[in-house]
Amino acid sequence: MFTPNTLTNQTILITGGGSGLGLSMAKMFASLGADIAICGRTEEKLKEAVDVIRKEGEEADLKTDVRYYVVDVREYNRVRDMIESIVKDFGSMEGLVNNAAGNFLSASEDLSPGGFKAVVDIVLHGSFNCTHTFGNYLIDNKKKGNILNIVTTYAEGTGSAFVLPSACGKAGVLAMTRSLAYEWATYGIRLNAIAPGPFPTEGAWTQLLPTKKAEKKFLEKIPMGRYGKHEELASLAAFMMSDMAEYITGECVTIDGGEKLAAGQFNFIDSLMSRGKLKKVFRMMRGKG
Repeated sequence: MFTPNTLTNQTILITGGGSGLGLSMAKMFASLGADIAICGRTEEKLKEAVDVIRKEGEEADLKTDVRYYVVDVREYNRVRDMIESIVKDFGSMEGLVNNAAGNFLSASEDLSPGGFKAVVDIVLHGSFNCTHTFGNYLIDNKKKGNILNIVTTYAEGTGSAFVLPSACGKAGVLAMTRSLAYEWATYGIRLNAIAPGPFPTEGAWTQLLPTKKAEKKFLEKIPMGRYGKHEELASLAAFMMSDMAEYITGECVTIDGGEKLAAGQFNFIDSLMSRGKLKKVFRMMRGKG
């Protein structure tokens, strides 16, 4: 459903765009005609990412511009300066993807105040800093724009054990998404969120699933029986940032192969035995032998 000009005339900033899902989204947006700005704290990683995006663009004969900015999104003044630089470098800015995040496994009673603060500062304060600065730019210049926040499936309703800082931070980002979607609709600014399930990324994956046994158990609870592919999430993000989703705001779209649905009270039963044996037991329970 996409064409090479689906995102033409958009300059989009992806925070944490130097690797993982951020880089995958950046490459997808560029392939659809958007100019790309990525930011992060590690210049070497950002340089490599820009080279990759530019190389793929040249191979596809794309005319998009790609630049990087070394910024810690936790620092409001640095974020404000970055947005000003992007507007100066590209001429305008139409889109923002708040993707930068941090996470680690820990028993909550063992968390240090510093560990909790580090994650919440990146996830929640960083997303606010970028959103607030970009939103004011759009409002002051009477421009429409899109903001997409990458949250998690446990940001709404359930939370999650052992990742308390992330759960708190992402829940706050989701609340911000919906609050501002209503408040800023009058300015023509859309805010939405995507809640990814398990999408393997180098770095984060080893931090959260350190053993093969843990990875196997993780996979077993996904009804579709597989992990997500980066291009699947990137395609969803591209749709949400495009004119095809112009009437969608305040929504959180889950993409997780059905993992979230495992919260159903009796869903655990399918882990007890094979589906064939389960059906036999169900028939016996109904007196149908």
